[in-house]
Amino acid sequence: MLMRSLLLTLAVLVALPASAQGAQYRAQTGTFALTDCRIETVTNGVIERGTVVIEGGQITAVGTASAPAGAIAVPCAGGTVYPGMIDAGTRLGLVEVGSVEETQDVDEVGDVTPQMRALTAVNPSTIHVPITRVSGVTTTLSVPEGAMMPGTAALVNLHGYTPEQMAAGFEGVVLNFPLSGRRGRFDRREQSAIDEAAKKAMEALDEVWEQALLYARIDSARAGRGAMPYQPEMAALLPVVRGEQALLVEANAAADIVKAIEWLDGKGVRAILTGAAEGWRVADRIAEAGLSVITGPVTGLPTRASDRYDRTYQNAALMAQAGIRVALRTDDRMQNYRNLPFHAGFAVAYGQEVGFDRQAALEAITINPARILGVDDRLGSIEVGKSATLFIADGDPFEPATQVTAVFIDGYQIPLVSRQTELFDEYLRRDPGLSLDGE
Repeated sequence: MLMRSLLLTLAVLVALPASAQGAQYRAQTGTFALTDCRIETVTNGVIERGTVVIEGGQITAVGTASAPAGAIAVPCAGGTVYPGMIDAGTRLGLVEVGSVEETQDVDEVGDVTPQMRALTAVNPSTIHVPITRVSGVTTTLSVPEGAMMPGTAALVNLHGYTPEQMAAGFEGVVLNFPLSGRRGRFDRREQSAIDEAAKKAMEALDEVWEQALLYARIDSARAGRGAMPYQPEMAALLPVVRGEQALLVEANAAADIVKAIEWLDGKGVRAILTGAAEGWRVADRIAEAGLSVITGPVTGLPTRASDRYDRTYQNAALMAQAGIRVALRTDDRMQNYRNLPFHAGFAVAYGQEVGFDRQAALEAITINPARILGVDDRLGSIEVGKSATLFIADGDPFEPATQVTAVFIDGYQIPLVSRQTELFDEYLRRDPGLSLDGE
């Protein structure tokens, strides 16, 4: 009986049209001409009516160019072309269900595990990829979490069958800088215990760094004389101490940000400040240190009970006002990365009074993260020679009513299919439908 059922199921699948077997989910590649478009290049102004040509995965023409022979026409129909949005802080591909531990691969045992690469753990088949990219978010930074050095974050494009295919050209070691204060509003420790814990954490960090420096000196001294005994933690820190790979320094309290700046001084590290929830309090110090900042979530609670309710919304704007290059992140463990444009919208709404306008917000989720992560030669703007990673929308992407009508990643046109659209089709577009009288 079981065998008969299996055979019947197979026969039904074979008989189904290709579209019903998943062909509609496949990305298409080729030469495309996006015509009659409003083009927000981000870096070179707005072209009110023009064409974007995509060939070989790259943008080959922007503006008044004509479509090449044989190109697939993608009419914008009055829509606007934007560069793909970059969420510079997520758990995408590392956490499937936040409340189910078995679906998480984001945290390792141990205080110092920089050799644990997020890129090797990213799940290309996660349900969160299609959900995120249909909102115009095409690239995300997947960040491990946990102890002092929980691993190495990876920038990924939201298209590919393997993590290697998704790799977008950036990896950086994560450092959760030691806390000098309480661990939250419910931390009831005595001040002496807090101070002692902070002292021990800084001593541990300094010890790890000294070990990494020693390892680097020995490695350099042994050049050409055979490999030294392999220590995965130290080997992973080699490019960091040599200034070849970024160090993502997570610090949120103003005091911790200042301590992090002081600790970094003179180390020659390619550092990026992340989090910076109280960055607005010490914006001048951050700017003086020449650090770029990845901050967010924008829609968060104030860090102190005495702060204005909207201070978190203004944080990015106040840091940008101080001359800091700012990128936004959702940093949402519940996988709401699709909400990145709304975080940017809140940043505009509450930051306009200090000069953080729509253009600044658009840059904070496109070209700024691309520049901070060192991938602006390929991502972050609509320019000839860059990767064709972009989307078309029928309005302002910061507005909830706006619909994304087309998405391209590395020249592939991505089907606008997600779990939500599948459920919509299944339950609201039923055929045969149900009548109100039950007939």
